[in-house]
Amino acid sequence: MRRYGKHTDEDDIRQRPNRKGTRPRTTIRPKHEDAVEGMVLTVDRGRLTVLVDDRAVTAMKARELGRKAAVVGDRVSLVGDLSGEKDTLARIVRIGERSSVLRRTADDDDPYERVVVANADQLAIVTALADPEPRPRLIDRCLVAAYDGGLTPLLVLTKSDLAPPDDLLDMYGALGVPYVVTTRDEFVDGVAAERVHEHLKGRTTAFVGHSGVGKTTLVNALVPPERRRTTGVVNAVTGRGRHTTTSALALPLNDKEGGWVIDTPGVRSFGLHHVDPSRVILAFPDLVPGTENCPRACSHDEQDCALDAWVAEGHADPARLFSLRRLLATRERREGD
Repeated sequence: MRRYGKHTDEDDIRQRPNRKGTRPRTTIRPKHEDAVEGMVLTVDRGRLTVLVDDRAVTAMKARELGRKAAVVGDRVSLVGDLSGEKDTLARIVRIGERSSVLRRTADDDDPYERVVVANADQLAIVTALADPEPRPRLIDRCLVAAYDGGLTPLLVLTKSDLAPPDDLLDMYGALGVPYVVTTRDEFVDGVAAERVHEHLKGRTTAFVGHSGVGKTTLVNALVPPERRRTTGVVNAVTGRGRHTTTSALALPLNDKEGGWVIDTPGVRSFGLHHVDPSRVILAFPDLVPGTENCPRACSHDEQDCALDAWVAEGHADPARLFSLRRLLATRERREGD
């Protein structure tokens, strides 16, 4: 049995170890002044590929970030091994403020929103005019998500050699959405990519569309050959495409002018549970002044909406109000309706 003398030092006293850990808990987070900036290129089962300078670094999210998740397009700060060599791992310690977000829910009844892409300038909505048939309700929903998230929409219509684009273009004419119309032959000889490329220079553009419309084929024509992704074909029985893109991926444009394209998995539904009508109308600056006398929490599609009188007085084009309400109403309609 150990005996202590009269003048024992405090360090000589034996202490029982804390079974829950020897470190005291603290709410103080490390500052990581030495963290390096990067951009998230893709996310795969908890591992993120981040572009740091000119190299791809594998990273994981730091525990201190809690439930906050990084998505493709995010600007993040990293510490740890940033060499990008095999079997190395860095740690994401900060996620920068986002300039825009493309969000969706699995369905309109699903309250859990998913951020698909961050910091994109533009949303390219790719749809085929035939094989498979166009789905205007899905286009409407993508437009609403773009306006809600702060992205500028671009409509890309493919396979115009199989069906004319006139009806679809008339439907969106009042919205003033820029568009590109292409044929299957133009996909092969590169003309389609050249036309679309004119809208992408110096910008970050997310591509969305349901499977089989040629989205990934178009992306492949826009990026360097070594970055190209696998493509599929349309099922002859169901008329639907097969998912060949399973995760979002940011790729640099094949030019010296800068710019990025973000290929996203093919979608079959685009829930809008998260959408706030007051954000969507900001994409209609000619109608915004007419909302000053709207009742509180106005949906802009009800009897007391002040926009009706505003437009009737000649302040804005009635076709613009009709288009706004059609987009807002798509939240209450199924995509096949």
